[in-house]
Amino acid sequence: MNVNQAKQERPGERLIYTNALASAADVEGFRLEGEAKISFPEGRMRLENALDPEQGQKSNFVFWCPESFPADIAVEWEFVPLAEPGLCILFFAAAGREGQDLFDAALKPRTGEYPQYHSGDINALHVSYFRRRWPEERAFHTCNLRKSCGFHLVAQGADPIPDVEDCEGLYRVRLEKRGGHISFLINGLPIFDWLDDGQAFGPLLGGGKIGFRQMAPLVAEYAHLRVYELDARQF
Repeated sequence: MNVNQAKQERPGERLIYTNALASAADVEGFRLEGEAKISFPEGRMRLENALDPEQGQKSNFVFWCPESFPADIAVEWEFVPLAEPGLCILFFAAAGREGQDLFDAALKPRTGEYPQYHSGDINALHVSYFRRRWPEERAFHTCNLRKSCGFHLVAQGADPIPDVEDCEGLYRVRLEKRGGHISFLINGLPIFDWLDDGQAFGPLLGGGKIGFRQMAPLVAEYAHLRVYELDARQF
């Protein structure tokens, strides 16, 4: 399927949020944690680190959509990496561990450093993809799903996106969360499916926020963010 084709709602889903990510006006109200350069030179959101990668975790960042979403959703976006190494993450179902809104002032400040997100005072699920930061990731490409609080690796699948020099156009990414069932697809290709039993790694997570994370010095572009509410009865 051409990633530029108009998207149609599928049975059991309803479009509740759409964002072209084409200009600064489109991300007004988004929350940046850490420091980043955010630009739109090709009519797509380009993210890159603002700090020297030699600063380690301090050079990484998270860019949060301000909307709160329900528990059962599908998130779609289009993605292309422009420079590596680095990696990308989508956080979803992100909220305080006591059910607070992610931006509640009572939560500890977050500055883009990874442990603040997986072992701090928030819960979230997050999928990492286009993982090209460490030698073992560059030699063997996978997409990983983790559940937090905690650093629980719960699912893994092969990453079909090629290295930057071989990328052609945008890649269509889709994340689905329906009850305890999590699935991840790239250009319609299933990457992994995982069913959370609500016990082994803590209770099922409900609604919350979504955010894009990048690890320096990766440069990437994003477009056409869409969120659908899913009918859990369809699963």
